Amino acid sequence: MTIPNPAATGSAAPLAAPAPKADVALVGQRGKRMRRTLAYVLLISYAVLMFIPFAWSVSSSLKTQADSVRDLALIPTPVSLDGWQTAFNELDPSLPRLFFNSTIIAAAVTLSNVVLGSMAGYAFARLRFPGREVLFILVLATMMIPDQLRLVPIYQILRGLGLLQDERQYFGVVLVLAISAVSIFLMRQYFMSIPRALEEAAKIDGAGFYTTFVRVVLPLATPAIAAIAILQFQGTWNGFFWPTVILQERANWTLPLGIAQFQDLYATRWPPLMAVVVMSTVPILILYIFFQRYFVEGIAAAGVKG
Repeated sequence: MTIPNPAATGSAAPLAAPAPKADVALVGQRGKRMRRTLAYVLLISYAVLMFIPFAWSVSSSLKTQADSVRDLALIPTPVSLDGWQTAFNELDPSLPRLFFNSTIIAAAVTLSNVVLGSMAGYAFARLRFPGREVLFILVLATMMIPDQLRLVPIYQILRGLGLLQDERQYFGVVLVLAISAVSIFLMRQYFMSIPRALEEAAKIDGAGFYTTFVRVVLPLATPAIAAIAILQFQGTWNGFFWPTVILQERANWTLPLGIAQFQDLYATRWPPLMAVVVMSTVPILILYIFFQRYFVEGIAAAGVKG
């Protein structure tokens, strides 16, 4: 039996009709919508998971001592304000004094890191001098040195300078935390992402080195400065190690040291401890809410250019 050749007879074999473009676009939109929905579900779930510890802290502060160690229920039954009253009445120094000490130290450390970190970061990003890369690597290497290893020499230096007495203990803590390698690294990375043409244009207009740095470069580095400010303020506000070592006068204690007062030798008084934790968390939340956009932009831009 002979099978006829379609080419020979002049007839073409039937072809499958192509899918309409509207259907292809609809399928693509559905896939994109599903991926976006899945991403939102994962992000919301992660946010709820991260919020649970804070909710548990608030709940524990409204429980009695017996209920706080009996279970992990998020809804206190009954609601008790004994923990908050104890936090206000038994803290030594008082709660306002602890907030004042923490605010002064955190603000001073944040300001010093912003100023010194900006200057050092700009020098590493723009200035050309022998050993620049080696020096920058040494700065980053300091991040690998634990604070416990530096404890004895720093303590001896501060004692020799007389910064372990009275109100001078504030200066001791600020001096130790005045600049960090993280601040220098973030500012350097951000400055490297700024086009040099802007600085060259400022020089053509007659601006000097410091004028260019203050009036042209720094305003463009607002996201990086905000990121450093949030990181340093939060880290200093929650800092425990160096305040424990340097702040030997009770009147100079910060909030983390005050919180430790509710941890006894054989038990922990959870309601008053959690009450102070909740109150100490509020300033950080407010700071992050107002500056979160700059924080995200600064971190993202600092990681783009290496």
